[in-house]
Amino acid sequence: MHLKNVIWQALTTRQTKFAESCDGARRFMREVTALCAFEHPDDLGYASLAELTGAGGTAAIFLDHSYEQRIGWEYVVGAPLLQMICENGITASRRNISSPRIVELGVVDSPEMLELTALTKPGPFGPRTHELGYYVGIRDSGKLVAMAGERLKVPGHTEVSAVCTHPDHLGKGYAAALMAEVMHAIRNQGEIPFLHVRSDNSRAIAIYERLGFRTAWEGHFAVLRKQNEK
Repeated sequence: MHLKNVIWQALTTRQTKFAESCDGARRFMREVTALCAFEHPDDLGYASLAELTGAGGTAAIFLDHSYEQRIGWEYVVGAPLLQMICENGITASRRNISSPRIVELGVVDSPEMLELTALTKPGPFGPRTHELGYYVGIRDSGKLVAMAGERLKVPGHTEVSAVCTHPDHLGKGYAAALMAEVMHAIRNQGEIPFLHVRSDNSRAIAIYERLGFRTAWEGHFAVLRKQNEK
């Protein structure tokens, strides 16, 4: 069973303190993340979203189906998306994976986190995204080379997000080690981990499946820009 309209759920339940709202739409504060949602993908939803983004503003949304062009919006980028849930994951994996020391990340690490996510593009990441939950990383010679953390939170579930590794450090097991750490923290709160991944990212999907994640939903994400009124 998948988590329906999960961004909307997060912004109307556990993460309301990060929400900006207008009628049938919600968005995270701009410095937190570009993720937005509407209660229903109808005329009211898009009109409400337009009020939130403003002319020239962008919105990253999840959809059940591929985006269909709407007047006043420009499609920037998007792709098929999987939602994966770890109902019965390997909680012991945190202790079984050999890796360098994992460190907790916070506000002082934000510039490096932004640099790494800009390079690896795991999804929308802003200067305050780290405030959404527990973030951890691995450093090599003092430089942040891999990270993972928590993003969307809905009742009973927390999302593992921003899983990324510098290209020079791929194949060392860093992503799996960091994910296991974050999953352990989520399990300790009595919650179930879930995540989102592009359906064409076979390398990442293979890692997630080894950690116990299974596909629960197939949809799409789209980044849209509100066009200026003529």
